[in-house]
Amino acid sequence: HAAGERIRQGLWVVIPSSVIMITILWNSRLVFEASGIDPAVTSIASGYLKAVCFGMPPVLLYMALRQVSEGLGHTLPPMWITGSVIPLNALLNYAFIFGVWGFPELGGIGAGWATAIVFWVELIAMLFVTRRHWFHATDVFARFSPPDFAEINRLLRIGIPIGLTFFVEMTIFSLVGFLIGRMGVIELAAHSIAGNLNWMTFVLPSALGAAAGIRVGFHVGAGDSLAARFSALTAWRFAFVYAVVAGILLFLGRNLLVSVYTDDIEVKVMAATLLIFIAFYQLADDTQAVAAGTLRGYKDTTMPMVIALIGYWLIALPLGFGLAEGLAEGLTGTAPLGVFGYWAGLTVGLGLVAIALGLRLLSTSGDSSRIASLAHR
Repeated sequence: HAAGERIRQGLWVVIPSSVIMITILWNSRLVFEASGIDPAVTSIASGYLKAVCFGMPPVLLYMALRQVSEGLGHTLPPMWITGSVIPLNALLNYAFIFGVWGFPELGGIGAGWATAIVFWVELIAMLFVTRRHWFHATDVFARFSPPDFAEINRLLRIGIPIGLTFFVEMTIFSLVGFLIGRMGVIELAAHSIAGNLNWMTFVLPSALGAAAGIRVGFHVGAGDSLAARFSALTAWRFAFVYAVVAGILLFLGRNLLVSVYTDDIEVKVMAATLLIFIAFYQLADDTQAVAAGTLRGYKDTTMPMVIALIGYWLIALPLGFGLAEGLAEGLTGTAPLGVFGYWAGLTVGLGLVAIALGLRLLSTSGDSSRIASLAHR
C-alpha cells in the first residue's frame, strides 16, 4: 500500500507541470514570431497549440496513471487505450478541420481541439482501468494525501533525468532534420525515409527496454539481485540479437524498402545508401535503449542522462556537422559528406553511448550491496 502514497505524491506533480506546459504553449506565438516564421503559419500553429492547452492537465494525469499501470506489470490496458484513440483522433481531425457532421470548420486549429478531446478520452478510459482489482489494491484513491515535498523530491530526482534524456534525444534529431532540410528537398526526403524505417525497427527494443525496467524493478524491490541481473542481461542479449538481424535485413532489403516510399531515382539511391548507415546504427540504438530502460529499474537515471548528453551533443552532433559540412576536410582530407555525414556522426556518437550504458549496466547489475539498499525504498 506504500505504492498508493507514492502514486498520490506523483499526481501532485501534474499540477505544476500542467501550469508550465500551458504557459509555454499559450505563448508559443512569441517564439514563432521571433523565428521569422510566415505569419499565416504562425497563426495556425499558435492557435493549434492554444487548443492543445485544454488537454494538458488530462494527458499529464493519464501519463502518470499509465506509468503506474505499466509499473505494476499491466501494459495491455494503456496499449489498448492508445490504439483505440488513434482512429478517434483521425475522425475528430477530419470533423474539425473540414467542418463535417455538424462540427465547426476550424482548419488546422481544429486538429488542436481534436487532440485535446482525445487527451480527455484517454484519461476517462484510464480512470476505468484504475477500478481494476490489481490497481485498486494500491489504495491510491482510498484517501487524500497533502503534498509530501520530501517524497516528491525523491520522485523528481529519478524522473527529471529521464525526461531530460528524452529531451536530449528528441532535440538532436529535430535539429539534424532541420540542418538536413537546408541541404535540399532530395536530402530531406531521403533522410525522412531512412528515419521512418529506423523508427519502425526501433519500436520493439524501446518496448523491451521499458519491460526490462519493470521486471528489474520488481526484483530490486524484492532484494533479489540475481534475478534482477538475469532479467537485465537477458533483455540486453535479446536486443543485441534483434539489432543484428534487423540490421542485416535493412542492409539486404534497402532497395526494396525505399521503393515502397518513392519512385524518384535520386531519393531512392540516397535513402538506400543511408540505410547502410542505419544498419550499423541499429546495433547501437537498440542496445542502448534496452540498457537505459533497464537501468531505470535500478533507479539509475542521472548517469545515463549525462552519458546521453555527452554522446549526442558533444560527440554525435559536432562530428556529424563536421563531416556533413566539410569542416573536417583539412584534418581528414575527406570531402563534405552531406546527409551521410550527419548519420555517420549519429552512428559513432550513439555507438559510444551504447558501450558506456552497457558497461554501466554490467557494473550496476553486479553490485548486490547497492541493490540491497534499494529494496523497499
